[in-house]
Amino acid sequence: MGAGSAAPAVPGTGLTALSPRYQIGAALALAIVTLAACVHLGMVFLSVAPANTVSKQHGEAIQEWVLPEFEQNWKLFAPNPLQQNIAVQVRAETRTANGDTATTGWYDLSAQDGRAIDGNLLPSHTQQNELRRAWDFFVSTHDGDNRPVGLRGALSEQYVRRIVVLRLDRQDAAGRAGSIERIQVRSRTTSVPPPKWSDEQFSDKPVYRVLPWWTVPAAEAAGGVR
Repeated sequence: MGAGSAAPAVPGTGLTALSPRYQIGAALALAIVTLAACVHLGMVFLSVAPANTVSKQHGEAIQEWVLPEFEQNWKLFAPNPLQQNIAVQVRAETRTANGDTATTGWYDLSAQDGRAIDGNLLPSHTQQNELRRAWDFFVSTHDGDNRPVGLRGALSEQYVRRIVVLRLDRQDAAGRAGSIERIQVRSRTTSVPPPKWSDEQFSDKPVYRVLPWWTVPAAEAAGGVR
């Protein structure tokens, strides 16, 4: 190579390897994702933080963003430990491919989540919180007779129904080519025993809260006869 020859250009890597137009597009996409992540984290933080000027002024927008999928069951600086074990259970009325109907036994969905978490060093958010928070959402928007209170009652019913139908579908509750026609959800509540040194009295009898049968819309029913 002669003394006056130019050194060969080194090819770029990462974003520098793209054309200017694609570099601008990639940078714009990254900025949008970063902004969305910041907004989401801010909304979740405001939903669990103590009441403040921002949360009071924009409370409705915050709740619409967070509920129901991202709702949290705790407040900053004010933990509220549970003193009861609440298991969510479901059974289904199914229709087979030849038109016969049958009712399944009770599936203990909370127990299934517990088994998935037990011994798991990295349990998923779904296993830990999805079902529990959905039930808390339902209870907080319904009275003792399971009647919705306020506009969020119907939303909580749809949320619980969607979760349990998906869970039943994964367990093939309707069988091959069958469909889930109706579901019934109940909770089983038992008290957490006090420590041995305590003289606190408690009942070891479970308390059931049984919901009425819900019809599963065709769009949600799992894989079968319509």
